[in-house]
Amino acid sequence: MENTEKLKNSKEVIAYIAECFPKCFTLEGEAKPLKIGIFQDLAERLNDDPKVSKTQLRAALRQYTSSWRYLHGVKPGAVRVDLDGNSAGELDEEHVVHAKTALAESKAKVQARRKEQAQKAREEAKPKAKPAAKKANGKRPQSNKASTKNTTKPTETRTLNADEVKVGNQINVNMGKGNMAATIVEINKEDVRVQLANGLQMVVRAEHLRA
Repeated sequence: MENTEKLKNSKEVIAYIAECFPKCFTLEGEAKPLKIGIFQDLAERLNDDPKVSKTQLRAALRQYTSSWRYLHGVKPGAVRVDLDGNSAGELDEEHVVHAKTALAESKAKVQARRKEQAQKAREEAKPKAKPAAKKANGKRPQSNKASTKNTTKPTETRTLNADEVKVGNQINVNMGKGNMAATIVEINKEDVRVQLANGLQMVVRAEHLRA
């Protein structure tokens, strides 16, 4: 008994019509431009075929004719073909221009998406700041004590000038009890995000920054 199970998606439909009409549709290489009104011809030929519906045919044709290999085939001098591979007229110039534009736009979108994904991958690959070491037996490790001593600036400082508030600059943050060495990582008007020597980041007002 012949298998009449309905096709599931456009990919299967395209493979099926390429099998039924191999002189018109192809699954590999540059595709041939299709006859104008090819959908009506397909719907008529496959009207009694239980495996595929008109809705599926329309969706599959839309996917087939928007593929890069089909758009590559819509070029000057190319000839349209019907379901049996017979010539169905040369391409109009406006159709060639439309295909060229659609191809360029499609490639640009793919390139932009790949660039965005690559940027995201680089961001995720960046090492994250290590958290401060936990106290052991109620005492902070000696290395942390040394770090605290080194980052506390008891010497006199001055308020930063506007042109000194730049990303990447090494500055001091007035913590009330002393100044902590830090690096500016982000500036948002009067709010400035800084990163301390221990990796901790915090947002402070520009007025609390010292040279």
